[in-house]
Amino acid sequence: MSNIISFIKKNRFVIISTVVVCGIVAFVELYSGRSPLGPDGMFGWWDNNIWGSENSQRVADIYSFSHIIHGIIFYAFLWLVARKLPMKYRFLIALLVEGGWELLENSPIIIDRYREATIAQGYVGDSVLNSSCDVIMMAFGYIFARFNKIWASILLIIVFELGTLFYVRDNLTLNVLMLVYPVESVKVWQAEGH
Repeated sequence: MSNIISFIKKNRFVIISTVVVCGIVAFVELYSGRSPLGPDGMFGWWDNNIWGSENSQRVADIYSFSHIIHGIIFYAFLWLVARKLPMKYRFLIALLVEGGWELLENSPIIIDRYREATIAQGYVGDSVLNSSCDVIMMAFGYIFARFNKIWASILLIIVFELGTLFYVRDNLTLNVLMLVYPVESVKVWQAEGH
């Protein structure tokens, strides 16, 4: 028990800031009418079917790997541009950016963009549970990058990007490409995997 208390005291800022940002995201999404657990109202730990209605509704899904990559990228970017800022504030900035993305991602404009430009034809947005857990996944990625060598972070990004590419024909790179500059041949190729 004393080990747990010591861990909490040592990492108090990280824990509190993560809980607060997740709470803000959850509050705003609930206030906006987002479903706490998805259309079926059921709790779940994992869903790997990007074509199903449970996608982006559970604690984790195939896109959770992209959120871990967000954390690694945010760590690297903030290390480059705000190196003099204390680590805890850089972490808070990363949390706020990810939380902001979750709110934007679940706005009608981005949901419609996903439906129009990507393979996510039936996408209804994330559940509140999934959005909050996406922020936590980003935090895991940030912390991983903070405590590991650069090569380990790069290797993890490559493994996650290639793994999801081969498994579901989608990854963070393709997701960004298709949102920003949709390529019809990529969309067709991704749909062939269904």
